[in-house]
Amino acid sequence: MVHPSQRLSFADRIETPSISPLARYLLSLISIKRSNLCVSADVHTTRQLLQVAEEVGDYICMLKTHADIIDDFSKRTILGLQDVARRKHFVIFEDRKFGDIGSTDIPCFCFPRSGFSSLGRIAVADINPVKKDTVQSQYTRGPLSIARWSHITNAHLLPGPSIIPALKSAAYQTLTSLNQSVATIISTGTPRSSLESSPEPSRNSEASYTVPNPAKHKADGDDEEEEEAEEEKDEVPRRHRASGRTASVTTTISQTVEATPRSQPPALLKSLSYASDEGSTPQSTASALAELGPPPHARGLLLLAQMSSAGNLTTPEYTAACLSAAREHKDFVLGFICQKNLNSEPGDSFLNFTPGVGLPEKDGSAGAAGADGKGQVWRTPNEVIGKDGADVIIVGRGILAAEDRGREAERYRKAAWAAYNERLRKT
Repeated sequence: MVHPSQRLSFADRIETPSISPLARYLLSLISIKRSNLCVSADVHTTRQLLQVAEEVGDYICMLKTHADIIDDFSKRTILGLQDVARRKHFVIFEDRKFGDIGSTDIPCFCFPRSGFSSLGRIAVADINPVKKDTVQSQYTRGPLSIARWSHITNAHLLPGPSIIPALKSAAYQTLTSLNQSVATIISTGTPRSSLESSPEPSRNSEASYTVPNPAKHKADGDDEEEEEAEEEKDEVPRRHRASGRTASVTTTISQTVEATPRSQPPALLKSLSYASDEGSTPQSTASALAELGPPPHARGLLLLAQMSSAGNLTTPEYTAACLSAAREHKDFVLGFICQKNLNSEPGDSFLNFTPGVGLPEKDGSAGAAGADGKGQVWRTPNEVIGKDGADVIIVGRGILAAEDRGREAERYRKAAWAAYNERLRKT
C-alpha cells in the first residue's frame, strides 16, 4: 500500500504541520532546484572536496562528506565548503554514523552478549547504557567539531533511542554558542593611584564597538595561533595604562537563541517544482533561491534504518525501532538512510535517502545497475524512487569517477527527478 506522502509533491509536503524548519528548507530547495540528488564526496584532501563541490553543486540538493578521511581537514576546509554551499545552494551532510556507548545509567539496545540468535538477527536482549557525554563530544568537539558546520548528520540506533536526545541537546548547545555576540567597551580617563579604586566609567563618556562573532571567520581563514591569542584577550574587565592615561576595556558576552520562525515558501516554488527543465528559466530559479535564503539556524539527524550492502545485519525489528524513535523527535530527526520509503503511519512525513544507486549509460530507466564486487549493490533511480518510494538518491563513485562530474551529476539529477515525477503520475 502506498503511503500518502508518496502521492504528495515535495512542494506540497512543505505544508505538513509536523516537519522541522530544516526539513521544510530542504524540501523547498529540492523543489526549486528540481534536484533530489545527493552526491557523496568520498575524497581525501580539502582541494579535492572543494573541487567536487564546485563541479556538482549546481545539480544537487545535498553534499555528503566524510570529514574523517580528509587528510588535511582544517577550518579552511570548513570555510571553503560553506562558501561553495552558500553560492551553489545545497546543504551539508556529514556521514559520521554516530553509535557510541558508554557507562552511564541510561538503558539502550545492544547486541546480546551471547551473540546472534539462531536467525542471525540483532536481538534486543541485553540492556547496556549509552554514554551521552562521549557521543556529544564526538559531535561537537575535537578537530572535526561536526555540529558547528554540518547541517545534517546520521546515527545508528544500536546504542538505543537515547542517542537522539543526546545529539539534539549537543546540537542546541552548539547553536547557542554560534549565536553568541561579544561587545567590547573602551573608555579612557585621567590616571588613578589605584586601578582597583577607580570608579566605573560613565556611560556618557564611553566609546564602544562590537567585536565580530568569534564563530564567524574570515573567508580566507585565520591561523590557529591568532584565534587563540584573540580568545585570551577576552578577560572581563581589562585595564591598561598608556601615555599617562588609563584605558579601561570591558567585554560583555551575551547569547540569544530564538526558535526559527516558519517562513513562507518562495512565491515561485510550486511553479518551478512542477515545471520541466525547459519550462523554467535560470532567472526564475535564481530569484526563488534568493528569496529562500540560507538554511535555518538548525541541525538535523538521519537514522541509519537500512543498508545497501549485501549481507548487512539490519533487521525489520531494528528498522521498526528506528521509526518509533524518530516519531518521538520529529523536530530533530528529518528521516532515514534506507532502501525504501519507511513512512507507514498517517502522520509520517520523513524524508527517505537511499544510497547504492547507479545509472547505466545506455539505459537509465529500468533494470538493476549491478554490483561493485565489494558488497555494494547498485539499483537505478527508477527502481529506488519510482518503485520503492525513496525521496533522495545518494550517489558516490558513479559521479566521482566520471570524466565530467558536472555533466554526470546532471544526468543523475534528471533521471532521479523523472522517476519522482513518474511516481507522482502513477499514484
